[in-house]
Amino acid sequence: MSKIMIVDDERNLRRLYSEEFAQEGFDVVTAASAEECLKRLDEERPDLVVLDIRMPGMDGLEAMGRIMSRRPRVPVVLNSAYSVYRENFLSWTADAYVVKSSDLGPLRSAVSSVLSRGGDAGRHAARAV
Repeated sequence: MSKIMIVDDERNLRRLYSEEFAQEGFDVVTAASAEECLKRLDEERPDLVVLDIRMPGMDGLEAMGRIMSRRPRVPVVLNSAYSVYRENFLSWTADAYVVKSSDLGPLRSAVSSVLSRGGDAGRHAARAV
């Protein structure tokens, strides 16, 4: 069973994503901020991080850089309501980029695809949805 960490400042989204991925058999941990994610990263040792970009305090792009410097083999799926960040070169190192929507299919597909590629071994091979 793979462990994923959901990082989003919106409580209801964290709960929805957590429930959806848990139903699919994932071990899910959540963080309400980038700072919390970084504090718990070594303790929780997730196999993948789903990371919002626009959050109070540290944004997801800065957090992704820190995650990759500390745990380079942990894949990151950016999950943002703002498609404009897809064009930001800082987002290009993510294993996938998904625009938030009411349909969780693209996020589930991105997570499954990235995990099946083996994280950084497949980094840059495909940018999702």
